[in-house]
Amino acid sequence: MNRTYEAIVVGGGVIGGSVAYSLAKRGMEVLLLEKDSLAGQASGAAAGMLGAQAELEGEGPLFQLAKTSRAMFNGLADELKIASGIDIELVNKGMMKLALTDREQQEHRRILEVHRQNNEVAELFTGDEARRREPALANEVMGALYLERDGQVAAPQLALGFLKSAEALGSVIKEDVEVHSFHSSKGKIIGVATTEGDFMSDNIVVTGGAWSESLLMEMGLPLITHPVKGECFSVRTEVPLLSSTIFSSGCYLVPKKGGRIIVGATVIPNTFNQQTTVKGISLLLENAKKLVPSIEEAEWEGAWAGIRPQTADGLPYMGEHPDYDGLFIATGHYRNGILLSPITGEVMADLIEGKKPSLDISSFRIERLISKKTR
Repeated sequence: MNRTYEAIVVGGGVIGGSVAYSLAKRGMEVLLLEKDSLAGQASGAAAGMLGAQAELEGEGPLFQLAKTSRAMFNGLADELKIASGIDIELVNKGMMKLALTDREQQEHRRILEVHRQNNEVAELFTGDEARRREPALANEVMGALYLERDGQVAAPQLALGFLKSAEALGSVIKEDVEVHSFHSSKGKIIGVATTEGDFMSDNIVVTGGAWSESLLMEMGLPLITHPVKGECFSVRTEVPLLSSTIFSSGCYLVPKKGGRIIVGATVIPNTFNQQTTVKGISLLLENAKKLVPSIEEAEWEGAWAGIRPQTADGLPYMGEHPDYDGLFIATGHYRNGILLSPITGEVMADLIEGKKPSLDISSFRIERLISKKTR
């Protein structure tokens, strides 16, 4: 068994898969280690929205990152299908951000101007215009901000598409192998200790999502993040209720193939408990019924929860640890891990190769929120 690699990726979700795939495309020998099952945590639980404009407002470094990443999906869908045979189910039918109050309509007008000032495509609909496009919407919907360029994918398929494509390019993917510590020498990372023994590399990339902090703490490397639970449920209808993704302050509804709709998500901070609650699911259902009343007639499919990693300032970590050469970190993507996965993989691959990324990533540097230095 090979024990030495050019890069080791710790974490088998969508971010880890993207990093492994980007490195493999550049000809690097990669080992990816996942302590549980591939795409088994937040990546498998996500609804798959590509809401660059729905989630953000067209300003700041995170939006630039999100916009760049969103633009990569058309080519990526074909790329991953060829490499892995996996269809990520990319849908480019836009997103509607609904208004149920005068205040929300005013906010949409403000956001519209921000997007237009930044040369982004956005359009305001009246309630009637929104219902002409989506007849299932409630009469109480007063208007909508339509975001044509925001789309969606099947999140588990995206993560597996990255992972299987990396494997097709020669990467070694191992499930049920837990990394419990790092090996270092004179301030440089040289390998990892795992439940299958030691694996050596000069480049270790931690992509463990909400579990990254606890892993790094084992080495005395403080990384400030906190877990946020998001509960979701799904239903099915014989005739699809929606074509566009629906986004509101109370919930979102993401139509999938086969008449399936994913509804999410609650926001419960500071917990790793992945149990769904009656309270959380009931709240989502009531909010969904306010937007699409006929959803109450849909066939119930199931409910689940995922744990998302959030940072104190809402920006992900992407970069090399300031105290250990060769230790790279990509986590803290919170609600935008699916959206940001393509660009994160490319940025991390650039850094590992010693290249300057095409985007300014100074806002995402590791040391900005680390509470102390280790040397």
